[in-house]
Order: sequence, then C-alpha cells, then structure tokens
Amino acid sequence: MTDSISSVLSQIRAYQTQLGQAPRVAGDMARSDAIQGLPGGLQAPGQVGAVGGTSFSETLRGAINGVSEAQAKSGALQRAFELGEPGADLARVMVASQQSQVAFRATVEVRNRLVQAYQDVMNMPL
Repeated sequence: MTDSISSVLSQIRAYQTQLGQAPRVAGDMARSDAIQGLPGGLQAPGQVGAVGGTSFSETLRGAINGVSEAQAKSGALQRAFELGEPGADLARVMVASQQSQVAFRATVEVRNRLVQAYQDVMNMPL
C-alpha cells in the first residue's frame, strides 16, 4: 500500500513539474509562500499591485489539458505499437497507459470532491 501511495505521489509531482507548478510538501505551504513572497502568495503590506498567482479555473483547466494530453500520447503510442513502428516498444506503451489512467482517476477524484463540497455548501442552513 505504501509503495502505491509513493508511486501516485511521485506521478503527481511529475505532472506538477510538467505543468510548471512547484510541488508542494506536506504542511501549510500557502502561508509560507505568502510570507516568503513566492509567486501565488499574498503581498507584503507595503507592496502595491495585483497578486501574481493563477486563478483556480486556470489551474483546473491546465490540469484537465494535461490529462487530455497524457491520454492522447498514450493513444498515439498504442497506435504506433500496433503498426509496428520501431520507436514504440511495449514498455513505453504500458507506462504511458498507466500514467494516463492515474491522471484520469485523480481528475475524477478531484471532481467528486468538488461536487461533494458544492453539495455541502448548498445544504448549509442559512
């Protein structure tokens, strides 16, 4: 079980690196980003200007595009393997397939949690 969790975490970090996002370490990183003035954090009291971070919708759109690209890459490798192209070996096809599957499952889980959070908010008494 620990190996599978480590594998998923390493794949998530790899996707974050591909998307240009810094991988986050366990803990409350949002506050430390704001204190250190890293991109995406809050500005210091004396600074003027807009916050330089990306919006939630842009982050979500980027993640969905990343999943779509992983699935397209996996499909292209599968077709190349079926056609017998020299650069497409079985190991690459299987790794790409597993990566796209993990990315899709993670996206579905995020969607499920967002829907659950929305339902919880809607069911709150006024």
